[in-house]
Amino acid sequence: MTDQPIAQLDSHPSPASPAPIFSGAAVVASCVGFVLIGALQALYGPAIPAFRGEFGLSPSAAGLGLSAHFVGGVVGVLLFDRLFGRVGNRLVLGSSYALMAVGAAGFALAPEWPAALAAALLAGVGFGGVDYGLNQLFAVGFGHRSTAMLNILNAHFGIGAILGPALIGVVGSEHYPAVFLCFALANLPLLLCLRGVRNEVPVPGGGEGGGRGQVLGRSLGSVLGVFVALYVLHVAVEAGVGGWEPTHLETVGYGAGVAATATSVYWLMMTVGRFLVAPLALRFSAQAIITVSCAGMTVCLLAASVPALAPYAYAGVGLFIAPIFPTGLPWLNRAAPRARRAGAVVIAASMVGGVAAGPALGKAIEWSGIRAVPLLLCGVSAMCLAATLWLIRATRSQ
Repeated sequence: MTDQPIAQLDSHPSPASPAPIFSGAAVVASCVGFVLIGALQALYGPAIPAFRGEFGLSPSAAGLGLSAHFVGGVVGVLLFDRLFGRVGNRLVLGSSYALMAVGAAGFALAPEWPAALAAALLAGVGFGGVDYGLNQLFAVGFGHRSTAMLNILNAHFGIGAILGPALIGVVGSEHYPAVFLCFALANLPLLLCLRGVRNEVPVPGGGEGGGRGQVLGRSLGSVLGVFVALYVLHVAVEAGVGGWEPTHLETVGYGAGVAATATSVYWLMMTVGRFLVAPLALRFSAQAIITVSCAGMTVCLLAASVPALAPYAYAGVGLFIAPIFPTGLPWLNRAAPRARRAGAVVIAASMVGGVAAGPALGKAIEWSGIRAVPLLLCGVSAMCLAATLWLIRATRSQ
């Protein structure tokens, strides 16, 4: 593994795969699948007022819908990781899409809240399978273009996360069952595109540098542990900004409308950032991209502590944090090509990080106050940068 531009590595190309993993139609269908999982995750929040009215729920009870989704997501990642390589790729992805469809339809039609939670859990299992399966296949399936393709794939998640709440806003939260049913039906055509997915599991190591990276002077467990820490911490920053930016902006003097708009811009910039980094990933290594990303979001969070700069600084955080998740997966696969379950561990850890970030940050804010939000997140971001620098040293090229 090296910090050289990828273009310099092409003089020693790795052997080509016997057949592409995805046809053109399957690539498009995969991007549509990520729009759908982004929309699914984002649909629960805007529909909470309708949940509460229909089932007579407290705010905390209504919030269990998204919690059930995330728990199902972790289960789905770990479950389908066990199946990955034992059954064909088409069966893994097809069953994931089917579980999402059945779970979403069950959530829409559930007569009681416990049944709705069970359906959300089921949909989450399918969500986790799609998230893990496509990320894993894109990470090893496009040679030196894998990092670029992963950023494009995950950018479509952001498109779905923007469109889902917008759709609820247009039709009204009271019509959330119709939205979830439409979502369920939208999964079904993707099953027809699975013929374009190669059924056998590709061997990792066909990405940047031809899999020449290795762990030097450090145990594999230590490297995986720091990768997990990087994913948990950066998702904590991502969720922390998304959850607390509106409150912080209102506390320092901005109106509710401005705060809400600025938060939407933050999520939009995450999507834009992944599209922008795709061509850069063809020229620069994953290590370089993630280092710049961590440094940039640390500086932006420090700037967000200045009230006059805060809305713009938070947008910068979204831009810089965008490439970390998709760019880290090919790096991980090259650093630990024999650790087959490494990708599943970090993806599951990122979901756990999103769940744990809320209570942990909330407790820290109780001690320090709302105005300290950007500084608290800046500290977490600095830890991401430290983890990245450690990983660069621990996964050097021969």
